[in-house]
Amino acid sequence: MGNSALRAHVETAQKTGVFQLKDRGLTEFPSELQKLTSNLRTIDLSNNKIESLPPMLIGKFTLLKSLSLNNNKLTVLPDELCNLKKLEMLSLNNNHLTELPSTFGQLSALKTLSLSGNRLRALPPQLCSLRHLDVMDLSKNQIRSIPDIVGELQVIELNLNQNQISQISVKISCCPRLKVLRLEENCLELSMLPQSILSDSQICLLAVEGNLFEIKKLRELEGYDKYMERFTATKKKFA
Repeated sequence: MGNSALRAHVETAQKTGVFQLKDRGLTEFPSELQKLTSNLRTIDLSNNKIESLPPMLIGKFTLLKSLSLNNNKLTVLPDELCNLKKLEMLSLNNNHLTELPSTFGQLSALKTLSLSGNRLRALPPQLCSLRHLDVMDLSKNQIRSIPDIVGELQVIELNLNQNQISQISVKISCCPRLKVLRLEENCLELSMLPQSILSDSQICLLAVEGNLFEIKKLRELEGYDKYMERFTATKKKFA
């Protein structure tokens, strides 16, 4: 795309606080945005070919609340990204990420995190430090097991669909706010599903279709009636 077109987008963003440039074949994060570090609240560069984020620039967007880089070619995130103390929504679906920066827990305002369609092989422990995180999408990764640390997650909704999960720690029942747990199309045997999810958790929507057991077998487990009470009560609330 031409410089004049980019300049026009930058000028508009200066007034609106929103910079959106999708489907333009960009291979780099636009350096022109350094003029806007103090007034951008939203950046959306989805559906491009960006391979990396400039460390010296990305951490300077002090007012940024929403950052979308879905469908790019990111393989790694710079530590400086974690300086975005006002960031509430981060969407990085369909990139090539295998891990998150060790400082990721510093994104203290984050409420929604989407990492679907990446190459994560484990649940990043840094996510347990995010006290305000409501919704987390880790679907379509390569996660094989859910460790004990999951009990510290603060999320309300956790999407783990289409991974390779065959083991789940019983600590998942301890998540204080977890209401919606999606585990569809994984590698779970019924015996590997902690019964405390049913009998002794806050979870009121459990989605487990497409695993290595028939759904009707789930209904025979001890605690299923307790789960159904929570499910029905929530349904009534939103009816």
